[in-house]
Amino acid sequence: MDQSQDVVTVLTHDRREVEQLFAQIENESDPGKRRDLTDQVITELVRHSVAEEQYLYPAVRERVPDGDSLADTELTEHAEVEQLLKDLEDIDTSDPEFMATFNRMSSSVRTHVQEEETQLFPLLQQHASEEDLRALGDKIQQAKKLAPTRPHPAAPDTPPLNKLLGPGAGLVDRLRDKLSGRAQ
Repeated sequence: MDQSQDVVTVLTHDRREVEQLFAQIENESDPGKRRDLTDQVITELVRHSVAEEQYLYPAVRERVPDGDSLADTELTEHAEVEQLLKDLEDIDTSDPEFMATFNRMSSSVRTHVQEEETQLFPLLQQHASEEDLRALGDKIQQAKKLAPTRPHPAAPDTPPLNKLLGPGAGLVDRLRDKLSGRAQ
């Protein structure tokens, strides 16, 4: 997805990929394969969330009526999911608690996605030009390339600090991923 696309198309595409990974995890019985799939989900959701926090929510605050309230709600939901992702990193996939935590996380993500796609995205499309939506899509794609790949629940989630610290955390995460063989 390297060509210029609007923000809604970019983020919707990400979400469909994550939904496919969710289905694979739900149907996987091998603990090793389940760990690999979970690491992929964690990576994709963290990258996606960081990009939204850096560019989507500031645009919502700026362009959409009552955008501050909408963005604050989304950030609260992100924080909850990020903590669940952190928990999933530390739970053995053969432990019964793993699927219970996974199900809480996936349910939260599915609810968040449904709310954004039916409420937030249409509002943004009403109040932003097609040019703005494409520029946001480009920024989101670029941000995902530099974003962290592991959850950092204590990291800042609003500009400017998230834009300053995110790429550094992303570099460290990608190095850790390479050294550990995670999400290859």
